[in-house]
Amino acid sequence: MKLWDKGKTVNRKIEEFTVGRDRELDAELAQFDVMGSMAHIIMLQKVGLLSAGELEQLLPELKKLYKLALEGKLLIEEGVEDIHSQVEMLLTEALGETGKKIHSGRSRNDQVLLDLKLYARHRIMQVAEAVGELFAALQKRSEAHKNDLMPGYTHLQVAMPSSFGLWFGAYAESLVDDMHLMLAAWRIVNQNPLGAAAGYGSSFPLDRKLSTRLLGFDDLSYNVVYAQMGRGKMERSLTMAMASVAATLGKLAADACLFMSQNFSFISLPDELTTGSSIMPHKKNPDVFELIRAKCNKLQAVPQQIMMIMANLPSGYFRDLQITKEIFIPAFDELLSCIDLTIFAVENMGVKKDLMRDPRYKYAFSVEEVNKRVLEGMPFRNAYREVGLEIESGRFVAPETIKHSHEGSIGNLCNKEIKKKFDDLMNGFTFAQVNKALEELLNK
Repeated sequence: MKLWDKGKTVNRKIEEFTVGRDRELDAELAQFDVMGSMAHIIMLQKVGLLSAGELEQLLPELKKLYKLALEGKLLIEEGVEDIHSQVEMLLTEALGETGKKIHSGRSRNDQVLLDLKLYARHRIMQVAEAVGELFAALQKRSEAHKNDLMPGYTHLQVAMPSSFGLWFGAYAESLVDDMHLMLAAWRIVNQNPLGAAAGYGSSFPLDRKLSTRLLGFDDLSYNVVYAQMGRGKMERSLTMAMASVAATLGKLAADACLFMSQNFSFISLPDELTTGSSIMPHKKNPDVFELIRAKCNKLQAVPQQIMMIMANLPSGYFRDLQITKEIFIPAFDELLSCIDLTIFAVENMGVKKDLMRDPRYKYAFSVEEVNKRVLEGMPFRNAYREVGLEIESGRFVAPETIKHSHEGSIGNLCNKEIKKKFDDLMNGFTFAQVNKALEELLNK
């Protein structure tokens, strides 16, 4: 079944090529397609395009389909083009002519736009929850190891004293900025396109604000041409935010791979989190971090892939946009699995104590000595030169204690302030409003 079928047969090769992976990927959109149809028919009844009796027939059937979708049992049958066709076909089988009325005032174009936005909202909620768990794990480790020093590096050369508290905490604060981008993406996503139809609106007297309220959107995409232009742009904006989270995870993973090597031996993972070698019995490989690093690099390419599909497309709908689903939908599971494994690894990571007692790191304290002399009254440039000459002559003696007190330094991590930034940011997401609206819709 095809919603556009006019009784003419399409060549099988053309059909297979144009349908592509829609049957497989639309299974991910099933619950959202049904949910959108529920809001749409409530609106149609209000504007007089469905009777109250027809609405009373349609809603229970759609609720049955929604339950099947949640259970993964709303499948697209052979010969059916997509989820939109499947839902309409099942309603028609159950209710006859009434089932054929649900498409009034919409096109597959705004229907898939709506499905993707509802899907994206749902996935953003999952990503936000997972990022919150990782943020908490990093902050916990930061507090636990705030007094455990480690060398800091520039150019991969020993530079200055750092701490494991500072290292864990840095990645926690990085997630705050990542979620600023995610919040911006949420605001782009959370606008209702339904009613744009094929991108030029409808002569039916649709109440687009009603469907907006029913589905819990913050607002709607008013201009119907722009609503259609949002296809691909929304996916690109959201995957850019996902790529930012992936970049944080990838950098943490790269650090972990380096710090687990015997040349560093700063951190360790339990045996059950590592893999071995088929030839070298001593090996404990950080495969989990290597794969996180690779997958996160792959995720950072997703916005560019979508961008290249969108490049130079004029306004209006084009079938090119179908391919964005193949890149967009699988990206969420990949990112969520990387976050999950990062949480698991961070929580189980061992940290080496007393690292800075190793003589190879003594020059990391050179700046401490320079600053000590400046505090005693010596001009900075003179203190720098003196300490430099002592290092060159082998006379440098590292200080036994260090004291950093300014905001965000070793001695003042400001984890509470960073948590407040994160909490304030997360309060900007209108998750509660969305969930309340969808609960009310599903209970009608």
